[in-house]
Amino acid sequence: MFRAVLTSRLQAAFTAAGIELPAGFTPNVVIASDTRYGDYQSNAAMVLAKQLKANPRALAQQIVDKLDVTDLCEKTSIDGPGFLNFTLSAAALAQRLAVIVSDDKVGVPAVAQPKTIVVDFSAPNIAKPMHVGHIRSTFIGDSLARVARFIGHKVITDNHVGDWGTQFGMIIHGWKTQLDQAKLKADPIHELVSVYKAVNAATKADESVLETCKAELVKLQQGDAENLGIWKECVRLTLEQLEKVYSTLDIKFDHYLGESFYNDALAPLVAEMLTQGIATISEGATVVFSDGSVKPENDPFLIKEKDEWKAAPCIIRKGDGGFLYATTDLATIDYRVKEWKADEIWYVVGAPQQLHFRQVFAAAQRRGVTTKMTHIAFGSILGPDGKMFKTRSGETVGLLEVIDEAIERARAAADEKEQGFTTEEKDEIARIIGSGAVKYAELSQNRLTDYKFSWDKMLSLQGNTAPYLLNAYVRTRSIFRKLDGAVTLTADLAITEPAERALAMKLAQFAENAHDILDDHRPNLLANYLYELADTYHSFYEACHVLRAEGTARNTRLTLCEATSRVLKTGLGLLGIQTTERM
Repeated sequence: MFRAVLTSRLQAAFTAAGIELPAGFTPNVVIASDTRYGDYQSNAAMVLAKQLKANPRALAQQIVDKLDVTDLCEKTSIDGPGFLNFTLSAAALAQRLAVIVSDDKVGVPAVAQPKTIVVDFSAPNIAKPMHVGHIRSTFIGDSLARVARFIGHKVITDNHVGDWGTQFGMIIHGWKTQLDQAKLKADPIHELVSVYKAVNAATKADESVLETCKAELVKLQQGDAENLGIWKECVRLTLEQLEKVYSTLDIKFDHYLGESFYNDALAPLVAEMLTQGIATISEGATVVFSDGSVKPENDPFLIKEKDEWKAAPCIIRKGDGGFLYATTDLATIDYRVKEWKADEIWYVVGAPQQLHFRQVFAAAQRRGVTTKMTHIAFGSILGPDGKMFKTRSGETVGLLEVIDEAIERARAAADEKEQGFTTEEKDEIARIIGSGAVKYAELSQNRLTDYKFSWDKMLSLQGNTAPYLLNAYVRTRSIFRKLDGAVTLTADLAITEPAERALAMKLAQFAENAHDILDDHRPNLLANYLYELADTYHSFYEACHVLRAEGTARNTRLTLCEATSRVLKTGLGLLGIQTTERM
């Protein structure tokens, strides 16, 4: 990676110039904002000059005098108050291009210190369908897991499904009294939801029904054979349906360890926290209060009301003996640390759960957990009207319905263009474009912002969309289909045209981008990079004839096409999007 090498060379130049660097100081090298001055730039001299109370341009000159980058750069300059600018040589870009087309990882180096990372994402509830609210967790989590694996981390994906809780009292009662076996066989989740809604309505109209449901729940918790059997069947039927959804989306999990898996660990965990003095009894409940170890504004167990800090404890056992999500999450952390030896745990969960995770992480740390735990929050998906995305009847939109409609719309578009595809080919292309469009519409957004769901935008062949990127990939492959027989690319490369250089430079940046994504868990960095790459390729395609070129120029341009093809396919794959050779 050019940026990493330039950073290393800068550090060496500081040392060679006899400049003592402050502890923890690392020169900052970034892609140049204005390519007229270079490809990369650094403000290291300016930052360090301020700390050393020195002249920044004079310090920059000291660095440049000792800087050895002749193998990489054709020019190094000092601009403005002390910016260091680096212009890469055509030879260095050609060497990088050769690596991209010959390396299985398209030139992306493995992380220096691989970690074991558990990624907790998607997490739907048993006996309920996945809906549009699961889009962000599912797609962001899957993409981050793919990227982490790609750069060399050991990744364990865990779908922490909601398979335990008070709703099962209602579902079991409904199973015994209202279930339609034929409807269950035809559409299990729909029937379970119908049963739940009917019983829930009945509990509000008749107090005795609610008491019956509570009794059924107690029997389940005590291991009653009949109720346990019903619960297991609900779990089995739901997981079967979930697998269909995940299969359509090309998403796989290593584990489905739901809430029930940790049920037996909850009581001992609470007892241990009481013994250790981490938890205490308050008004009958077992809670974790602030220990005063951090400032109030950073303390998750305090809340400010009218200029006064008040206790906001984390409840781990209710007065009636019931456990909560926090209890299960603490037990889950124990398991992931002890059994999977997790170095990091990522929770891809909506922003409203921020306080919950701050409290759980703080409680875990007080129990001695040193594993790094990160809440990867995200905003909401809105309808065209700017409100929460719902159906016309006010129901939550089903995830599978969204994917199916995207595929149907892509299929309709394919039917409008008769290109000699078979029905099966059209179906497959529509599946790739439709599912890819929904994924890309999500992953191209900043995860912390809300965004409006738009069919027309996500399926457009213009702009920052999956169809546009897939079309760019198809265009790279069409070049090679026009050639007679196999093409052998050689190391005879010469980057001479501006459009060639711009594309080679953009391709070289993929190695850096792949690592940057995990700095703040932002798949949109990759999406935006791929969009810029596709744009740069289209400009190259218009400016430089490929098949009509000869000799070294032809080989160079074919290599640029192949490298673009490989990077687009790899990058889209990291977003969970498959490619198609034709569309």
